[in-house]
Amino acid sequence: MSRTSVGILRGGTSSEYSLSLKTGAAMLAALPEDKYDTRDIFIDKRGLWYLRGVPADPARALSQVDVVLNALHGGVGEDGTVQRILERAGVPYAGARPQAASLSLNKIRAREILQKAGIRMPRGVSFTLENDLRTGDMAYVVFSQFGPPYIVKPPSDGASSGIHIAMTLLELPNAIGDVLDAYGAALVEEYVRGEEASVGIIENFRGEELYALPPAHVILPKGFHFMEPQHHEEGTLRHVVPSRFSHAEKQALAELARAAHRALGLSHFSRADIILTSRAPYLLEVNAIPGLYSGASFPHMLESVGSSVREFLEHAIALARSS
Repeated sequence: MSRTSVGILRGGTSSEYSLSLKTGAAMLAALPEDKYDTRDIFIDKRGLWYLRGVPADPARALSQVDVVLNALHGGVGEDGTVQRILERAGVPYAGARPQAASLSLNKIRAREILQKAGIRMPRGVSFTLENDLRTGDMAYVVFSQFGPPYIVKPPSDGASSGIHIAMTLLELPNAIGDVLDAYGAALVEEYVRGEEASVGIIENFRGEELYALPPAHVILPKGFHFMEPQHHEEGTLRHVVPSRFSHAEKQALAELARAAHRALGLSHFSRADIILTSRAPYLLEVNAIPGLYSGASFPHMLESVGSSVREFLEHAIALARSS
């Protein structure tokens, strides 16, 4: 029986470069050699492509590949760039299509779509360098709508990169200024207190159109109140699944993740990050490419239902080839 040639894209131009390498390595390790001929396609921080360590243009790297698995977290891997390259090359690939990928990566644009769909999110205000306001004035615009503490985010980075916390109104102008200087845009959100949860969505899995994996309860390391980049890099987050959330809470989390997946027009799979308060769940963001590295929530959720990274990837390959 001939093996399926699977190109695995990893590396990339974003701040999540090292996490992408780890997700790609998990993909390479999970697919059995008797069924799959895996190609390690590396993209460096400048955006240059390599096939098995040798420089190659995208067309060369993708030649004779039956299907692509995208492990590029953020940057060109999630902003639609790589998806358009794959479509021009005519190679089937798993995951979001170009427009949906770009939309879900941009927190500011995604908020507009999600809120129009009636999805509950923390209150937020966004700014760009084009706004004719000083950062102090921006802070008072935010304060007029909701009080501190505040979370100031870049528009498109993930894994907690570039996030600033302003515990008071006095700290907010500098936090906004730092994010604007670094990224050109800033999203200020209210800090919603509650339990952090992660919910994976897989399309057409186990007889369901949108299968929601059991929510993982995300536990921060002792002494921390906010998630930081090193928690992802060092794998120090705990993902408790099955969680102790009530049946009603689990259902609410699953429905919120499904609604977000639909609203953003995502394909094949996604992962929603949610805050569960005593009143209701609040969506934080949706990831079009779930992390599969050690310490990520998605593998734990898969294991909790007797699945595995291998089964998930084989299902994703089947979805890509049938799209």
